[in-house]
Amino acid sequence: CVHKTQNHGKLNQMNKALLALAILLALAHNPVSCFSPTPFQRKSNSNLQTALKMTSSEGTLDVSRFMTGPRPEGTEKILMQQTMVRVKDPTKSLEFYCDILGFKLVMYREFPQWGFNVYFVAPVNSVDIPEGDPDAQWDYCMNLPGCIELTWNYGSEKEDGLVYNTGNGDATGTADGEQVKGGFGHLGITVPDVYEACERFKKLGCNFTKTPNSGGMKGLAFMKDPDGYLIEILPQGPMISKPLDCDGIPAEGGAGYKDNSK
Repeated sequence: CVHKTQNHGKLNQMNKALLALAILLALAHNPVSCFSPTPFQRKSNSNLQTALKMTSSEGTLDVSRFMTGPRPEGTEKILMQQTMVRVKDPTKSLEFYCDILGFKLVMYREFPQWGFNVYFVAPVNSVDIPEGDPDAQWDYCMNLPGCIELTWNYGSEKEDGLVYNTGNGDATGTADGEQVKGGFGHLGITVPDVYEACERFKKLGCNFTKTPNSGGMKGLAFMKDPDGYLIEILPQGPMISKPLDCDGIPAEGGAGYKDNSK
């Protein structure tokens, strides 16, 4: 913390120095008034604005207004109900999401006339799912936040290898075989203890791309579902690290952070 504070202080000093330099440059172009509406002033103001942009911290945005106040009129009952991903083999996907992650199938629909089925899974208890009533299951599902819609297009299960592009620097499905910088990143779950959850996932044969202690960010993990979509595993409490993770990697070890979009 002391090291970060010192660095922050040095950064502020550099920012102030750059700002002072920009003002001096502006005054040098127009010593009478750097705020008068003349061509020299406009040029100096451009220099000043450029310097001000340089002194701001890259990636820092003031987003505080999006956290306050009431929801806009007409949006009070909107909820984030689902994310849809296409899957190659519905049985393998349902086994992963239900048997490994502990979700339940809350509703499904079959559309043979269009050649696809959809399966909605969510982290709920079976007793809460309406039994034997498709209309009641629909109502329950459509009012349930955080569902995943698994879409199966008939015949995909017969194709060789992976079928769908996962969005993370993936070459699957591209015409030229080159990786694309995809926008989709991952699905995410939270667990009481990331390290204990990953021990269980490892025993069940899950494929990790990052265990809790690998990489630059400790205490979180990534694994793949059967189609290669990334699943992020985060704690339901504070971010902590433990001496060893499920791969035996010590907390002070592991490679640096990797941007999976590249």
